[in-house]
Amino acid sequence: MIGGMDAALLTLAAGGGGTVPIAIGLLVLLGVGAQWLAWRLRVPSILLLLLFGIIAGPVMRSVLGEGHLLAIDPDSIFGADLLLALVGVSVGLILYEGGLTLNFRELRKTWRPVTLLVTIGAVVTWVVAGLSARWVLGLSWPVAVQLGAILIVTGPTVIGPLLSHIRPSGSTGLILKWEGIVIDPIGVAVAVLVFDVISLPADMSGFGAVAKVIGLTIVFGTLFGVVAAIVLRELMTRFLVPDSLQNPVSLMLVVATFTASNQVQPESGLLATTVMGIVLANQKKVDVHHILEFKENLRMLLIALLFIVLAARLRLEDLQALSPLAVFGFLAVLIVIARPASVFLATAGTGMSWRERLFLSWMAPRGIVAAAASSVFAIGLTNAGVEGGEKLIPLTFAVIIGTVAFYGLTAPVAARWLGVSDQNPQGVLFVGAPRWARLLGKLLDDRGVRVVMMDTNRSNVSSARMGGLAAEHGNVLTLGDLSELDMRGVGRVFAVTPNDEVNTLVLQRFKGFFDTAGLYRLAPKASKPTESEDRRFRVLFDAEAHHQMIETRVVAGWVFKATTISGEFTYRDFRSLYGPTMIPIASVSPGGAVSFATAGKAIAPVPGDTVIALVDPDELLMSPLGPDEGEDPGESAASNAG
Repeated sequence: MIGGMDAALLTLAAGGGGTVPIAIGLLVLLGVGAQWLAWRLRVPSILLLLLFGIIAGPVMRSVLGEGHLLAIDPDSIFGADLLLALVGVSVGLILYEGGLTLNFRELRKTWRPVTLLVTIGAVVTWVVAGLSARWVLGLSWPVAVQLGAILIVTGPTVIGPLLSHIRPSGSTGLILKWEGIVIDPIGVAVAVLVFDVISLPADMSGFGAVAKVIGLTIVFGTLFGVVAAIVLRELMTRFLVPDSLQNPVSLMLVVATFTASNQVQPESGLLATTVMGIVLANQKKVDVHHILEFKENLRMLLIALLFIVLAARLRLEDLQALSPLAVFGFLAVLIVIARPASVFLATAGTGMSWRERLFLSWMAPRGIVAAAASSVFAIGLTNAGVEGGEKLIPLTFAVIIGTVAFYGLTAPVAARWLGVSDQNPQGVLFVGAPRWARLLGKLLDDRGVRVVMMDTNRSNVSSARMGGLAAEHGNVLTLGDLSELDMRGVGRVFAVTPNDEVNTLVLQRFKGFFDTAGLYRLAPKASKPTESEDRRFRVLFDAEAHHQMIETRVVAGWVFKATTISGEFTYRDFRSLYGPTMIPIASVSPGGAVSFATAGKAIAPVPGDTVIALVDPDELLMSPLGPDEGEDPGESAASNAG
């Protein structure tokens, strides 16, 4: 393998002025471009990545011929050995990042259904998929069992964006998220163990040999992962690595762990990197959040490149050799039988409603781990002389395309039909719960807008709870994982602490969890932002409405007032009634949609909408209309007490 890799590197170096740099440039361009276009079109990025990879690879090679500058052939660019090594390391890094997000504290509310899904559900999926691969696709038993093991994973890199779009209510979103994260290492470990058993030499047979392979894989994979995590933790605890090198050192240790574990026990490296991430995520000596952020960005690039490369490796003749009827039949079994059977058997007795269980049954797309694993194991099975191993790749990609297309197109509709969808959340998370924010939050909550408050001040949290608002005591900046918060129905974050710098840091913390368009802060005390950092986020209400000004006005007797606009009493009348000192806050439509005023963008309510504003009651007394003629037909102002 070393000689083959050296030859591939020489080929790569020799092509410095030819097709290799052009191909690498195309890979990056297509990978990132597909993800950006998918975001613009609001479709799963994996579909465009696969489409771009197939077009750039087998289609362009068929049209333009082998070796053309615009026809990507990963095998000729990298060589089989180097490609295998790169794919393996990349998957290891992706699984490491997945392990870093697996904090066991977050499973305390959903541990039972998640545990059952990744154990009983995984076994059911494996058995049904394996039997179907044998009887529907006609694969040999070894390849069918291997394919079934690969398809245990459900693709968290695909489920995540779908959940962000669907916004399922209740606990279904958390269960799907954690199932996807936990099932990755389990599915890969099962696939590795199956591969080890299948590829055993002829003279190694019997239960003892199989048990030895399984035991060694688990022992060395776990051992190397735990040791690597401890080494990194101690290096950071003893300040032996500067901050600027912590991410590179982490990356180095992941690659070293993957390689060393594979050298001692073949195919145990993926398990080792996953265990390393899990151990780091659950230790308390050092903060690994900055490492997780770096790995998240690296993961996006790796996913893009891997999907393009792996899809480009496909051969048109391999795809054409597949029977469409058999493939559709196999997909039907996975979607209609395997997934519902695994979910309903695993969640029996968990107290979940049939609607929630049915929605869980409607979400099982396969993603990058299945694609990469099929490529690795197909090469391995072919080298081991297992007949039919080359069919793993086209079949797995057919499953990925089919499941992502089906679930991506139908899951949002199913979520709405089942009543578990929260695709347009209007709720607000207030980071900071001062008196004025509690008054505004109560007014919004009374109108059906979900409000959650979080503050480090226990008195503020207690007052919010006594007022009937959901409130949490804690510090966002030190919270290990934001998904610990109950964000159901929440689509916006308002940073309203008295400290301008803290407000900016809070919103930076939420970037990635929410779109930047849903992040708001109060205006800084200075009339104009002095740092470009402040311009990254929307400014609430008005450029002059900083915390101290709002708090001072509320103490002076100003109130938050909700008023329904009509054809007879327009928004213009409302503004005239309360004068130029009024601060518009929001407009709530009859359907519950909320539009908040921001600096540079005023609200534009129409008849039927409810306007919320911070007003001075004394201004009404001085209005030319007077309190009797000008008082609007809407509801009374929010109480200033409490």
